Amino acid sequence: MHEIVVLGAGYAGLTAAVSLAGRTGNKAVRVTVVSASERFTERLRLHQVASGQEPADLRIPDLLRGTGIELVTGWVTGIDPGARTVRVDDERILRYDTLVYALGSVSDTQAVPGAGDHAFTLDGPEEATVLAKRLSSLDGATIAVCGGGLTGIEAAAEIAEQRPGLDVVLLAREEPGAALGPGARRHLDTALQRLGVRVRAGVEVVKVLPHGVELAGGETVAAAVVLWVGGVRVAPLAAAAGLTVDDRGRIVTDATLRSVSHPDVYAIGDAAAIRQRYGMIHGTCQSGMPTGVHAAATIVRTLDGRAPRPFRFGYFHTPVSLGRGDAVVQFTRPDGSPGRMYLTGRRAAWYKETVSASPWPGFARTYKLPASGMFAWRRGGKYTR
Repeated sequence: MHEIVVLGAGYAGLTAAVSLAGRTGNKAVRVTVVSASERFTERLRLHQVASGQEPADLRIPDLLRGTGIELVTGWVTGIDPGARTVRVDDERILRYDTLVYALGSVSDTQAVPGAGDHAFTLDGPEEATVLAKRLSSLDGATIAVCGGGLTGIEAAAEIAEQRPGLDVVLLAREEPGAALGPGARRHLDTALQRLGVRVRAGVEVVKVLPHGVELAGGETVAAAVVLWVGGVRVAPLAAAAGLTVDDRGRIVTDATLRSVSHPDVYAIGDAAAIRQRYGMIHGTCQSGMPTGVHAAATIVRTLDGRAPRPFRFGYFHTPVSLGRGDAVVQFTRPDGSPGRMYLTGRRAAWYKETVSASPWPGFARTYKLPASGMFAWRRGGKYTR
């Protein structure tokens, strides 16, 4: 029995697991998934949870029922590549022949002093729910959202819409939506103004305080709540295990998504340093799920004695929600730069909701039809049979 262990049950990990199970049903292969929780986290919706909306109760055991995939619930606490074992909760040891590393990322609260002690994050439903409870107890207070990336924009807009009594300020080094085209950026700016979000671009947070933040230059911005969405970091497990990692701790892969130092380990999603012709892939659901499919296809090809194929990925769009009834969707070139087409308003909101809702039912379809192209991707194109 060839043992395949998938670490992590996020978008990339579950995609890899169900694709593997669907492709290896008639082989002597066992797929095991390790997850910290039985509940699937829709990270694309955590800004909604933070604003007080209830998350869907999506259960991983329900998804995996009948697939033959074993679910192990617990925290990964160690990896021994020499022995090909994984330690879970410091108690259980899992043996593997092939390991798929998909442990994702969390907010980089180590980036500045005080962030780990005083800032809220959107790392999971629990953290987002704690933030929602805190916001519900405030009226007229200032909420500082630190980080002008997509998560920061969506969080600021959602909180401002759902909690109109709060003063939301978005602190960012660059103009929010700087990677969008001119038309899409104009709509984003107008939407933030309509929602009352105060944008302060060109500032750098150097310290998070108990009641606010300190900016470079010494200015203090008072805030009852600080939400930290200024970058991400990965778990130190891979580095501690001796795998080759980059300066951010992500596993460095070859063109087929194998670890360059340990070919029986595949790295996918946010935890992988995957280079394409235009540069390093940044961690998103859009790129993470295709890495899961490609890793599964490559593993099966290798088991069958066939040569693996290189992973090629191109971005297609940048969808940004701006509350429940508004959004902007920038269609992109493969390298992520903005194309000419974009959507705004309710059409864009419908598009963004469709994107956000598609992974969960897509997992089940991928298991049943693993080579159907359910998670095909631009310029990486079709499934490898």
